[in-house]
Amino acid sequence: MDVFRWNAWNVQHIAEHGTTPADAEYVVRNARRPYPQLVARGKWLVRGPTATGQLVQVMYIFDPADTGYIIHARSLTDREKRRYRRRKRR
Repeated sequence: MDVFRWNAWNVQHIAEHGTTPADAEYVVRNARRPYPQLVARGKWLVRGPTATGQLVQVMYIFDPADTGYIIHARSLTDREKRRYRRRKRR
């Protein structure tokens, strides 16, 4: 995905969870198997490291212009980090 759409709502929403637009975009653009995963009708999930190594979960949708719209991004919990690292070693 090359283009993301940002507005005041989604920038503020992910900031409340300690994530920046640059971090969220990086995680989506650098997704590794098994991501992205379709988790609900039209909603995609990616988990992975930011450029600085922080493990983040990002949820996004595609808007009609075929651009990505981040609806949620947050750091992984300790449990999710362990699960992610175990899966990565396989």
